[in-house]
Amino acid sequence: MTDYAQLLKEHELKATFQRTQILEVIEKYGHIAIERIYEEVSKIHASLSLATIYKNIIMMVEKGVLTEVPIIGQKSKYEIAKEEHIHLICTSCSAVMDKVLDKDTSEDTQHVAEVSGFSLEHRQLNLYGLCESCK
Repeated sequence: MTDYAQLLKEHELKATFQRTQILEVIEKYGHIAIERIYEEVSKIHASLSLATIYKNIIMMVEKGVLTEVPIIGQKSKYEIAKEEHIHLICTSCSAVMDKVLDKDTSEDTQHVAEVSGFSLEHRQLNLYGLCESCK
């Protein structure tokens, strides 16, 4: 289990009950929308508002604790930040799966950036299609 207090501290954030609960829910589900985070956290802390969830999510994204995964035609999902990877997004059931960003793909994206005179700082690759269950 992840030490959420240490993770938050490493990113210069206080380890509040709300933040640790949000991180716990995100880790449990992997990729999850804010409204779903709110549903899960409010089961534990009923007085917590949706606005508080939004505020904390935005702050944790800005500090690099979380990564926003934008999904075409849907609300973004969030995950705990980790090494760069590819998201395989099912257009039928909306499942999001992680795939390791291999050396060749990493080098290809770096090459595209360099040839374009673009200074690559971060990459996020989202591939859309049908998962095994929905095929």
